[in-house]
Amino acid sequence: MFYVYILYSSSRDSYYIGYTGDDLQERLRKHNSNHKGFTGTATDWLIVYYERFQEKSAAILREKEIKAKKSRKYIEKLIAGSEHPGS
Repeated sequence: MFYVYILYSSSRDSYYIGYTGDDLQERLRKHNSNHKGFTGTATDWLIVYYERFQEKSAAILREKEIKAKKSRKYIEKLIAGSEHPGS
C-alpha cells in the first residue's frame, strides 16, 4: 500500500505534500524528528489528508498532480471534502 499525504504545521502555517510506502504514523514521526529538509524546522506536523494507492507509480503521479497545482486553496478544498481525513 502506498499513500499520498498532506501534512500541516500550525507554527509554520504551511502544508507539506509527500508520498510513502511506510506506515503513515511512522512517516509522521520521521517528519516531526530533528532533521534537515523542509519539515525539519517544525515538530508540530499533523496528517490532515491522505489517499491510498496499490501502485507506487500511481501515488507518485498523484503527488506530482497536487504539487503542480501550487495552490493553498486547492489543498484546503481537498482536505475539506475528504473521505480520508488525516489522523
